[in-house]
Amino acid sequence: MRDENNYPVELTPPDISAYAKGNTGVEYATSFDSGKAGPHVCVSALVHGNELCGAIAADWLMREGVRPQRGKLSFLFCNIGAYRSFDPKNPQASRFVDEDFNRLWNEETLDGPRRSAELARARAIRPFIDTVDLLLDIHSMQHATPPLMLCGPLDKGKAFARDVSVPEFVVADAGHAAGKRLRDYAGFGDPASPRNALLVECGQHWEKKSADVAKETALRFLLATGAVSREWIEPRLGAKPPPQKIVEVTQAVTIRSDEFAFAHPYIGLETIPKAGTLLATDGTEKVLTPYDDCVLIMPSKRLGKGQTAVRLGRYVG
Repeated sequence: MRDENNYPVELTPPDISAYAKGNTGVEYATSFDSGKAGPHVCVSALVHGNELCGAIAADWLMREGVRPQRGKLSFLFCNIGAYRSFDPKNPQASRFVDEDFNRLWNEETLDGPRRSAELARARAIRPFIDTVDLLLDIHSMQHATPPLMLCGPLDKGKAFARDVSVPEFVVADAGHAAGKRLRDYAGFGDPASPRNALLVECGQHWEKKSADVAKETALRFLLATGAVSREWIEPRLGAKPPPQKIVEVTQAVTIRSDEFAFAHPYIGLETIPKAGTLLATDGTEKVLTPYDDCVLIMPSKRLGKGQTAVRLGRYVG
C-alpha cells in the first residue's frame, strides 16, 4: 500500500500564533458574539496536528472578517502541541504527541486518572466545548479519495449533513471501538439533545484541494446554521454542489491481532460487488464482505491492534 510519504506536501501550515490567547479563557479558542439570540456555532481544526486544511480554513475565515448575524461564532484550534511539531519532511509524524486526540471524548476517559498531552488539552477545552450547540470538526485523510462528511448514526446528524449540502458523500457511522470522537461527545451524540455536530474529511492530508474543500464546507456550514448572513457567504461560495450520496455504515472492522493485512491496496469508496469477498486477514481469521455492494470507508494504513482497519457500509436512499 502507498505510504503517506508518497503524497507531496502541497499545503503550508498557517501561522496561528495570533490566536493563542483567544478571548474565551481557553488558549486558541476565539469567539465572536452577535449580541442577538441564537446558537453557539463552532468550527474546530487540528484535532490531528498534521491535518492542515482546517487550520487554513479557520485562519482564512477570521482574516476575511467573518462575524455572526445571530448567536455566537467560535473558532477552535485543538491539538496545538502536535501542530507545532509539523515537519513537511516527515508530515505523518505530527498526528499526535502521545495518543489520538479523537478517541478521548467519553466521560470516563476525560474524568479518569490517565494522563497524556492530548488528554490535558481535551480537558482544558472541554468546558468550552460544553457551550457549543453546533460543531463542524474539520479533518483530512490518509488516501487521496473524495471528501466525506461523517454525520454519526443519528437522524439529526444526517439531516444536518443534508442542510450543509457538501461534500457529495455522507457517511453515517458510529465511530471507533478505540474511543469516542469529538463529534460524538455528550449532546452531539444524544438523539434527545438539540446539539449537533459534523466531521468533514476534506481529502488527502496535504493536497491543495483539501484546503478548498475545508473552506467551502465551513462556509456552507455557517450558512446552514444561520450564523453568518447569506450576503457575506454567497460571494465566497463555489459552484452548486451535486446531490449527496449517503453511505450507512453497518460495522467497523477492528483489528484483533498483530498480523492484519488487506487483500488489496484499498484507498476508500470501493464498492465490492459480492458478499463473502475476502477483504483482509487478521491473524488466522478472514475478513469478508457481509453483503453485496459493500462500500469500503477510509481503510487505514495505521494497522495496530485495537484500531479501526476499515468501515463497511452500503448506499441508502
